[in-house]
Amino acid sequence: MFVKNIIKLYCSMLRIRLVEEALAFRYKEQEMRCPMHLSIGQEAVAVGVSSALNKDDEVFSNHRGHAHYLAKGGDLNRMVAELYGKTTGCCGGRGGSMHMIDLSAGFSGSTPIVGGTVPVAAGAAWAAQLQNTDRVAVAFFGDACFEEGVLHESFNFAALHKLPLIFVCENNYYSVYTRIHERQPGRPIHLIAKAHGWSTDHGDGNDIISIATITQDAVERAREGYGPQFLEFPVCRWREHCGPNWDDHLRYRPEGELAAGQEKCPIKRTREWLTENNEMKEQDFQEMEAGIQKEIEAAFEFALSSSIPDKKDLSRYLYAE
Repeated sequence: MFVKNIIKLYCSMLRIRLVEEALAFRYKEQEMRCPMHLSIGQEAVAVGVSSALNKDDEVFSNHRGHAHYLAKGGDLNRMVAELYGKTTGCCGGRGGSMHMIDLSAGFSGSTPIVGGTVPVAAGAAWAAQLQNTDRVAVAFFGDACFEEGVLHESFNFAALHKLPLIFVCENNYYSVYTRIHERQPGRPIHLIAKAHGWSTDHGDGNDIISIATITQDAVERAREGYGPQFLEFPVCRWREHCGPNWDDHLRYRPEGELAAGQEKCPIKRTREWLTENNEMKEQDFQEMEAGIQKEIEAAFEFALSSSIPDKKDLSRYLYAE
C-alpha cells in the first residue's frame, strides 16, 4: 500500500475521532436532542473498509454510524446539522444520529434496530447483480447482530444467490453492558459465516493497513462474481454504549480491559508507523489536526446557524408522494 494512501487513511481516522470528541463535548449543551452512539476507538474499520469502495457502492450502517458515514464520503456539515435537527441536515433534521441516510455519498441508511439494515443491504446487492453492474453493498454490524435471525436468513439468501455483498462485523464484544460470552457460546464469529460456504477473513481491528488490504481483496472477489464475503474485526468501544460519557466506573468490563484497548488505539498506532518511517513529522501532524479542527468549527457554525424544520412539514414523508 502506497504511503500517501496510509497518510490519507490516518487523516480520515483522525478526522472521525476529532469530530466525535467535539460531539461528545458539545452534547452537554442540550441542543442535540437525539440519542448518540459514538465510534471512538473503532475508527479503523470504517475507514479501512471504505477505502476499498467506489462512490456508487452502497454502505448500510447501524446505530453507531457516524464513522461509516464520514468514511464513505458523507458531508460533515450535513451530518452535524442533522444531529441538531436542522433543515440542512442530510435527512432534513428528521433522522438524527441513528437514522442518517445520504444517497449522494452511497450511504444508504442506518437504523438502531439491530440487524435492521442487513436484509436491505442484501436487497441492494441483489439489485446490483440483476442490473449487471459491478457495484457491491456493505453491511456493517456488531457482534450482537449474530443473535438476530434476520442476519442468518440474509447469510443464506446471499450465499444462495452469490450476491456481491460484504458483511462486516465490528466485534467490540459487548451488547450495551453484557459481554459476548454471556450471550453466545464460545466460538469465533467468522467460523459461523464460513459454514455458509463463502469466503471469510478476519484481522486486527486496530490495524488500518491490514483492514484496508483484507477488504480490498474481499471487494475484488465480490465484484468478480465469487459471491458474498464476510469480514470480522475485533475492536474496543471506548465510551458508553449510548451517549458521550466514559463508563468504566460501572465495572461491567474486567479491570484493565479498557486501558489495554486504548493502548492499541488505531490512530496512535498509525501515527507511530508514519513517524518511524519518516513519512510525517510533528509539524505535519499539528498542521493536519489544525485543518481538521477548523473544518469542525465551521460545521458547528453551519449547523447552529441553520433553520429548524417548519411545523407545517411535520407530516411530510410519512407516505410516498
